Amino acid sequence: MKNKSILISGASVAGPALAFWLRRYGFDTTIVEQAPELRAGGYAVDFRGASVGVLERMGLLPKVQQMQTRIGAITIVDKDSKKVASMPDGFTSGELEILRGDLAGIFHEATRDATEYIFDDSIASMEESDLGVDVVFQRGGRRRFDLVIGADGLHSKVRSLAFGEEAKFVRYLGCYVSIFTIPNYLNLDRSGLYYGTLGRKVGIFNNGDPRKSVASFFFATDPFPYQRRDTEQQKNILREYFRQELWEVPHLLKLMTSAPDFYFDSVSQVKMDQWSIGRCALLGDAAYCASPLSGMGTGMAVVGAYILAGELAEADGDYTIAFARYESLMQEFVKKCQSLADGGVDWFVPRTRLRFWLSLQLWKVLPYTPWKNLMIEVPLKIGNSITLKEYSRLEKLSPKSAN
Repeated sequence: MKNKSILISGASVAGPALAFWLRRYGFDTTIVEQAPELRAGGYAVDFRGASVGVLERMGLLPKVQQMQTRIGAITIVDKDSKKVASMPDGFTSGELEILRGDLAGIFHEATRDATEYIFDDSIASMEESDLGVDVVFQRGGRRRFDLVIGADGLHSKVRSLAFGEEAKFVRYLGCYVSIFTIPNYLNLDRSGLYYGTLGRKVGIFNNGDPRKSVASFFFATDPFPYQRRDTEQQKNILREYFRQELWEVPHLLKLMTSAPDFYFDSVSQVKMDQWSIGRCALLGDAAYCASPLSGMGTGMAVVGAYILAGELAEADGDYTIAFARYESLMQEFVKKCQSLADGGVDWFVPRTRLRFWLSLQLWKVLPYTPWKNLMIEVPLKIGNSITLKEYSRLEKLSPKSAN
């Protein structure tokens, strides 16, 4: 087989999913991750349609099902915690929902014995030649790989090195999001609460763990600069935007100070004409981030990993053929998944009084209309809109040994 050694940047979800399949087909895989260890906690991620089928083919579906959140009722409340409206059960959770950190742990466990993991490091530079890609790591190491895959998220370092600056590809959708773990002081049980004002929405969700819940903050504004690695600055931004809000917000901002997994970023999409150049390709959010509003990002990453690895195996390591097939098979699916976020910010975090009122009326009447299930059925239809090719005949390792 050609081009057997593959470096993957990113150890969250897309990277380990790709490594899982590449090892099945006999490739040698290395994953580099800038974090010092796996990131625990975080927001819930969804699976619908074909992505559930990929989990089943990986043999990991039972493990994911064991740790799924099963969040049911989501209630919209006012400042006094009185019910104003409700969202349909399953609106935010798809067919299968799990905390991102739990999913990353499952994927890491399934790949760590056959994949080399390098934590607390990242790619500093890359130089491609006919012999491969010479990679210099941030901590000073230098190695050569046949291929490099960027599975390193919205702010992908691989994408910036291979394709150019981030601003050319990242499209801001109009709001920012922050998510972090808090104690389950409201004693929620697999349920969620939303409280909103003009341009702001705050949520608290519990996935069944009686000890902890997850808080989410969304706020709509024009884009502004901030330091992505300065969490204290980001916490101060959140305090400033929500300092006059009522409900549970003041208490949540206090709990934020000691949150173990604080996350802050823009709600954005990645739009690219192609996801590969030479010996480098992109996967997941690095290539086609759909934003949290779509609910399809993790599903796309897992499906994309399955297809990219399968095409590399089918082409016997010929990346020029495999990358082209990967893009061809994924493009329409990605387009449909990203479309689910179109206009979502205007309704989810409305900035005008009219839109805010209309949004609230929509949630009030939706449970009593024939369209109440559309918000669940449409994403499921899109999740099933891609047909998975059968690559199992190419496996060099048995499923048992790969796991």
